[in-house]
Amino acid sequence: MTDATPVPVLTSREKVAATLKRRYRAELRFRAYGLSAVLIGIMCVVFLFWTIIQKGYTAFEQTYIQLDVAYSAEDLDPAGRRAPDDLQAANYQLPVRAALRAAFPDVQGRSELKKLYGLVSGAAEQTLRDRVLANPRLIGQRDSVWVLADDRVDMLAKGKIDRSLPESDRAIDDMELRLFDALKAGRHVEVRFNSPFFTSGDSREPEQAGVLGALVGTLLTLLVTLVISFPIGVAAAVYLEEFARRNRLTDLIEVNINNLAAVPSIVFGLLGLAMFIQFFGLPRSAPLVGGLVLSLMTLPTIIIASRSALKAVPPSIREAAFGMGASKVQTVMHHVLPLAMPGMLTGAIIGMARALGESAPLLMIGMVAFIVDVPKGLTDPATVLPVQIFLWATSPERAFVERTSGAIMVLLAFLLLMNAVAVFLRSRFERRW
Repeated sequence: MTDATPVPVLTSREKVAATLKRRYRAELRFRAYGLSAVLIGIMCVVFLFWTIIQKGYTAFEQTYIQLDVAYSAEDLDPAGRRAPDDLQAANYQLPVRAALRAAFPDVQGRSELKKLYGLVSGAAEQTLRDRVLANPRLIGQRDSVWVLADDRVDMLAKGKIDRSLPESDRAIDDMELRLFDALKAGRHVEVRFNSPFFTSGDSREPEQAGVLGALVGTLLTLLVTLVISFPIGVAAAVYLEEFARRNRLTDLIEVNINNLAAVPSIVFGLLGLAMFIQFFGLPRSAPLVGGLVLSLMTLPTIIIASRSALKAVPPSIREAAFGMGASKVQTVMHHVLPLAMPGMLTGAIIGMARALGESAPLLMIGMVAFIVDVPKGLTDPATVLPVQIFLWATSPERAFVERTSGAIMVLLAFLLLMNAVAVFLRSRFERRW
């Protein structure tokens, strides 16, 4: 009978050594998973920004066509008075079309002339009107004027239309291509920086649409939001953190504040519609109402951030103030609140950044309306950047795609600026304890 092989007995050190490599491998795998998650997140963000920039950078460029315009006195000022009212009411479509016919005298026929006239934007008439009103002596003379091209011509000049496609699959036909090539060969076509994108309001025509109206509406709405939500949020945080007694009522208030921070934003829009518009009768699509609605939404965020900033102040500050004979109010107002203010400002800016990106509550109060004029006050009809992006994204014209991406870039730049201000305030005023 053969003796059984004895089983070796491992010591504690040997047991640890046997499992050490396995634990190291598990740790490396865990770190690899975390690093992979971070890299995937960065890649997704980079892809998102690259897609937006790739589609939207051309929105900051615009195609112009040069016309040799004859300001005929018979067409623009037959009375010969040079009165501003007469010049304002004149038909400037006539010199624009006459300049196009003079550039292409071989174009005949109603349909061909319609295509010729369609090379330039309807804004060309306003360009001539502005020049004549600024200098009435142009009447009876000739002048070289650069006017906006039509959105289809603009897409062609930027390479957004594939010329190799069949004519039926292109937004611009063969005749318009020949006309455009002739203008380009004569150096009558230029692609310039699109300053009207930042200096004009919305328009049905893509080449005339700008973000100024939405940008001003956004600033007015955020101003109302900040003026209302920040003082109320800070006061509520100071009371709850420094003065309120701990009982069931304050516990209920704290629970509701935390719950309100997680409520969907469209609920605040419904509340604003019922309260501010239907009950108080405030005007729809106004920055005042939009600011009130966003104030309700940002209040929980500001209160929570402000309470966290107050808790971060060391108790020794309070004890020292009490030791010097300061009252509770003096301690809070003169010592605790100034030290907590950087954190409060940071929380307020973060709340404002969240409000800047919201569109659902503003859609409920009518800020989805088509607004051409730039708002002058808090009660004027207005829209905001997120809603403007939504409107352009639903437009059928292809040129609005780049306008949408361009507006997103402006919105992201605004958000990055606000977050940079928050970081600056934090690093500039924060104290290390």
